[in-house]
Amino acid sequence: MTTNYMSNYSYGPDCFKEIPEVLDKYKVHKVVFIGGEKALKSSQEDVKDVLENNGFYVTGSFVYGKNATQSNIDKLVEKSEIQDADIIFGFGGGRALDTVKMVAKDLDKTIFTFPTICSNCSAGTGISVLYKEDGSFDRYGYPDVPAHVFINTSVIAKAPKEYFWAGIGDGISKAPEVEHAVAAAVERGVELPHTAVLGAAIAASSKDAFYKYGEQGIKDVGNGTVSKAIEEIALDILVSTGYASNLVNQDDFYYNSCHAHAFYNATTAIKKEPLHGQVVSFGVMVLHAYFNELEELKKVITFNKKLGLPVSLAEIGLKASDAEKITELAMQTNEYKHTPFDKEKYIEAIKLAYRMGSEKI
Repeated sequence: MTTNYMSNYSYGPDCFKEIPEVLDKYKVHKVVFIGGEKALKSSQEDVKDVLENNGFYVTGSFVYGKNATQSNIDKLVEKSEIQDADIIFGFGGGRALDTVKMVAKDLDKTIFTFPTICSNCSAGTGISVLYKEDGSFDRYGYPDVPAHVFINTSVIAKAPKEYFWAGIGDGISKAPEVEHAVAAAVERGVELPHTAVLGAAIAASSKDAFYKYGEQGIKDVGNGTVSKAIEEIALDILVSTGYASNLVNQDDFYYNSCHAHAFYNATTAIKKEPLHGQVVSFGVMVLHAYFNELEELKKVITFNKKLGLPVSLAEIGLKASDAEKITELAMQTNEYKHTPFDKEKYIEAIKLAYRMGSEKI
């Protein structure tokens, strides 16, 4: 496959007004809504008003479930209102949108996404993280990239701030994970194609905004105030890291994630309450500890402390004695398959991250 698809996007507090103009290019009439319960409540009436005032018909609105599982995908695929729609509108955060993207893939339908929280880059990526019924990580799915993303910063500003907070925790992983996955490939003698080089450059470009605007963005979401900080972080998460993910995740190579997400995926089999980005942010500490990048590790620790992101295992419901079990599970992940790591060194990296996170810097 030599064709790369990237989501178009609209952003700003009034971006829903642009839906009819965007839809006109797709020559569709019937739309169906799928999303999280709270996500649909936050946005669907405004979107429905815009659609109906411009001659479009909404066939139905469905809550996706509680998790991105195969059973939830299968239930939605069977809905006649979804089958009859020309296009699917997906509302919500990562798990909702990952589910909806797979439904669209199974039914061969175009999808527009409406991220109502800013917790990860799922709204614009051609990858879905799927879970087992018990909440543990199952596998990655590979749907089509959403055709268009509507990033309504007013909706995001009014959403619970813990999702924005967790989105930053997830976002800081993109630059270092892609950097190290690519470096490992080069060390193996791989000659990087243009697509990978471009993806790595976009991933690197996403790094600074989190550290520059993260703290203010969280304050503004807490106040429900649309701001430049919210816009910059939202675009960084939903566009920059999303574009990077699409480019470095191809049929013949994968440089999208490594040590930090291996840590997250492993912990889902042990502890399920923490938010994705909350755990990933500690995984970034593990990554830098593994590569003995102590200055970067200190930077992440300082940043995490400032934002209230985890710097200890206890903050994500784990303990130092879990390090070996986490590593064993991490070595079963897709991340390990593509960017293998030394078992004992990874165990020590978890412990080093834990120790340094407990120290005053």
